[in-house]
Amino acid sequence: MKKEDIITLPNPHLRQKSRKVSFPSDDIAQLVKDMTDAALDWEDSRPHEISAALAAVQVDHLERVVIVRSDFENKESRDFTVLINPEIVKYEGDIEADYEGCLSVKNIYGKVPRYTKIRIKALNLDGHPIRFKASGFLARVIQHEIDHTNGMVFIDHIRDEKDAFYELDEKGELQPLDYDTAIKDNAELWDE
Repeated sequence: MKKEDIITLPNPHLRQKSRKVSFPSDDIAQLVKDMTDAALDWEDSRPHEISAALAAVQVDHLERVVIVRSDFENKESRDFTVLINPEIVKYEGDIEADYEGCLSVKNIYGKVPRYTKIRIKALNLDGHPIRFKASGFLARVIQHEIDHTNGMVFIDHIRDEKDAFYELDEKGELQPLDYDTAIKDNAELWDE
């Protein structure tokens, strides 16, 4: 798959809940490979960004499959961790607002409130159960991707009109967008 296979709002599939995977199969392994290829192709086209994670719905497959980059700091490391049927079993820590973007929401970034620590359970690609704790950016990324499996995107969490939306400039720096202009110019993003 290529970056062009990543669906974007207002595609209605992004607002649908994904179904659980009964057991990882060869089809799921191929889906994970396709997702990884699409995420990396997108990243290769963006000089200032990494592809932190991707949910299967973003390549138009309504299965509860998520890939999360294994190393957020090193763009040369192109490995992803697979989470099948991921669930947050406990929210911990504080709720903090921080910047998020999404491969399925073109050119809009926003400050989203998320828990700083979570506990997760999922299956790995071999079908074995895994449980782990995540904090900081990893916790934020996993919450973002699990939202995708539930038919939500990050803009659904933004309620504050002040300093809510941003765009990247040519240097890769986030610049604030006027809230009313962002809403008016991107009305299709909120249509369900």
